[in-house]
Amino acid sequence: MMTELLSKDEFRKELEEAIKGNHSQKAPFTVAWAEGKLERKHFARWAENHYHYVGPFADYLAYIYHNTPNLAKYESAKDFTLQNMYEEEIAADRHTDLLIRFAEACGTTREAVTNPMNMAPTTLGLQSWCYAVAARENFVVATAALVVGLESQVPDIYRKQTPVLREKYGFTDEEIEFFDLHIVSDEIHGERGFKIVLEHADTPELQQKCLEIVRTGAKMRRMYMDGLYNEYLAQDLGSLVKA
Repeated sequence: MMTELLSKDEFRKELEEAIKGNHSQKAPFTVAWAEGKLERKHFARWAENHYHYVGPFADYLAYIYHNTPNLAKYESAKDFTLQNMYEEEIAADRHTDLLIRFAEACGTTREAVTNPMNMAPTTLGLQSWCYAVAARENFVVATAALVVGLESQVPDIYRKQTPVLREKYGFTDEEIEFFDLHIVSDEIHGERGFKIVLEHADTPELQQKCLEIVRTGAKMRRMYMDGLYNEYLAQDLGSLVKA
């Protein structure tokens, strides 16, 4: 356990390192996608699962908002969480509707995407972990888990995956708006999340909890991605070989 408070620069570097070893941009599913090895049916299965991870994101954030004390020093943190919820659900296009639009372009249906019976067990595991962390943990720790550990990874993942959707598979800009939007929005959200954690994890104990949960969050997302590979790609591309 750490006994001294890390400087913000040191703490940020440690948080980034906590993600790096299990970053989902290196997951075999992500790599196979970026290399153009997937078929539209595989994208459809991904969308049917991804909906159940990101669909409740505003719900996770609502727990964090509820658990953030009504004190002046936390006002900007509460504002960010509320804004993040707004962007997920109300602003312009609902993010899940953009995901469903992509799913439908891949040959599946809104009904199939929203049906929880189409979740792989590892997807349910990630969703359940997100709910548990958001509801039970200190708001700073939960922000570290969900915004730093999970959301901040998205731009790097989608930057690898999106070009091939246009170039090889011929998806239109409208069909893949979900990805373009999140490359921009989650970069902003991730940075705001880092700022909140760096500012409000103000004891060695809180810093340590944040580092541990970010590390766990990266593992959970990687487990989710590897679960999708095993469930939907292994039969076509060969069994997953652990790096």
